[in-house]
Amino acid sequence: MAIDYKKMYRELVAEKFAPKIEISFVEDSGKRQTLVYEKALWDIGGERMSLRYGENPGQPAAMYRLVNGNLVLGEVESIAPKKHLISDVELIQSGKHPGKINLTDVDAALNILRYLTDKPTVVINKHNNPCGVARASSLDEAFHKAFMADRIAAFGGAVALNRTVGVATAKLLNEQYFEVVVAPDFEGDALEILKKRKNLRIMRIKNMKRLEDWAYERFVEFKSLIDGGFIIQWSFVSRVKSADDFEPAVTTYQGKEYKIKRMPTEREKNDLLFGWLVETGVTSNSILYAKDEVTVAISTGEQDRVGSAQIARNKAYRNLADRLSFERSNLPLYILEEEKPNEAKKIWDEVNDAKGGLKGAVMISDAFFPFKDGVEVGIKEKITAVAQPGGSERDWEVIEACNKANVAMVFTGQRCFKH
Repeated sequence: MAIDYKKMYRELVAEKFAPKIEISFVEDSGKRQTLVYEKALWDIGGERMSLRYGENPGQPAAMYRLVNGNLVLGEVESIAPKKHLISDVELIQSGKHPGKINLTDVDAALNILRYLTDKPTVVINKHNNPCGVARASSLDEAFHKAFMADRIAAFGGAVALNRTVGVATAKLLNEQYFEVVVAPDFEGDALEILKKRKNLRIMRIKNMKRLEDWAYERFVEFKSLIDGGFIIQWSFVSRVKSADDFEPAVTTYQGKEYKIKRMPTEREKNDLLFGWLVETGVTSNSILYAKDEVTVAISTGEQDRVGSAQIARNKAYRNLADRLSFERSNLPLYILEEEKPNEAKKIWDEVNDAKGGLKGAVMISDAFFPFKDGVEVGIKEKITAVAQPGGSERDWEVIEACNKANVAMVFTGQRCFKH
């Protein structure tokens, strides 16, 4: 009998997790602070249901919302209960019924959007990492730029938009395949357009405006270990809130001061700030390139920094070549190369001349450069500015490499690893 391998992705996995969870922090004095969580459920097909399954079919999963308790440890206070966002999401259309990955992708996108609330912004996430992020004067323009930043990776992703979705944006969304679309609201006609995609999970977070209120608030993160124990930490908050929070790259080595010669221009500052705030939501080790408030390429979860810089560079070349192929021939690059190699060659010549779109872009690193080889990857592609935490024993040689190329560099004074 043939095995139906597709069936596992369609089936729901029964979960028996308790309707409530309580976690208490008990001090030596006996004082107890208790956080109370309640299982999140949705009405799907007339039933109250939890998540479809966990990270993989066969893994039961449930999502909980904080409903009571407020943790204060030292000078740090947790986000207040009942200020829900993702755990109170309204499921307008369930599609195939959301699983853990769908919800965590949305959460990861909101983690970036919380810093970028002042203008129309779109984050397309896949496997907890952004494929493309863009800001523009209109939502449809922001979506188009975010999608074309990495059209290939965006396939099947989760799209988070921070403004009401209108008809123009809905039509653009409907032309592509996504698993999830989440926004603060949808115009009537826009919603009907999106509903034509029967398996699309359409989510509304009416209180998405709250993102700007708690962008710099803390929550408790839990990481479970293989033996049943867990690690807890306060959530990350960016110390850089505006371009004024960047520091000039400067260090002292063997009694000599090394200082960056050129500070960023206003345009570069804007892109550095945008890139850094996006980078805070990328799995480490990572390098990000950005230009005109659009991500050019992002590498994620790499083991070495120079390799991360190289992977992001390579993706920039591939992304631009695929974009030009798609815009001009309506064909993915790999098909154009097979069917029309001469046209593909012309595109690659153009891409190589443009350095993959990296000319004039900025380079963002989530941790310091241990050697100058990482930053030199970007310098060779004609990037013009760099933002990185600083703090390496070899900051001096990274500064020297930037000065030699007339590349501006700033320190964030903070690492933003995300594991």
